[in-house]
Amino acid sequence: MAAAMARGWAAGDGGPATMLFCDLDRDRAEAIAREVGGETRDALPGLAEDCDVLVLAVKPAALTDVAKELDGRAPALISILAATSTAQLGEAFPEVPVLRLMPNQPVEVRRGVLCYVAGGMPEALLVELVGLLDPLGELIPLDEHLMDPAMAVMSSSPAYIALMAEALARGGEREGLDPKLAGELVAGALAGTAELLRKRDPATIRDAVASPGGATEAGLAQLEGIVEDAFVNAVNASLERFR
Repeated sequence: MAAAMARGWAAGDGGPATMLFCDLDRDRAEAIAREVGGETRDALPGLAEDCDVLVLAVKPAALTDVAKELDGRAPALISILAATSTAQLGEAFPEVPVLRLMPNQPVEVRRGVLCYVAGGMPEALLVELVGLLDPLGELIPLDEHLMDPAMAVMSSSPAYIALMAEALARGGEREGLDPKLAGELVAGALAGTAELLRKRDPATIRDAVASPGGATEAGLAQLEGIVEDAFVNAVNASLERFR
């Protein structure tokens, strides 16, 4: 996810002037630094010392070790740790201003959804950090108790949608469409539908496309019930991992 954010920042204006990277896998840090024109640091203390904002992108179980390595000190902190509250972050990094953030993969193309909890930081700093993140997509402030369900919906869903896109394209391929063309048709349909969903509710769109007795209605008959249950179960399964 940190790499996706870095690619999004590098893709246009409004991002950080310089991006620094540190990873247990040095090759991975060097690869993304080369890709976006950034730099690497050999250890976390050097990274924290040289940056104005530290994006913390590790597994939640590594929080204690990272905080210990940094001696609980850091500049302003943006945490994208799943299921890790601002209170937990505050215990690990006392007196460090923390923004808890959950972005999704489309930040890479500056079309992400980024949910955040400010964690009581000064208003001026919050405005600065939100401005830094703004080029990556749509920012949505949330009460902290809603972060996990929001994550289960917006952070995981690009994978579910990609699975759906694969299945739709495969259906076209079986009827003779070139695989690349089938993929482009699905991508275009998904992009257009996403914009339409900003103007109309899903049921209205479904009714507009599925005329009575038509081809779409026949297709929907194969999906209704099965797809709804599958996606609800997917959200629930994700939430169970956070709890």
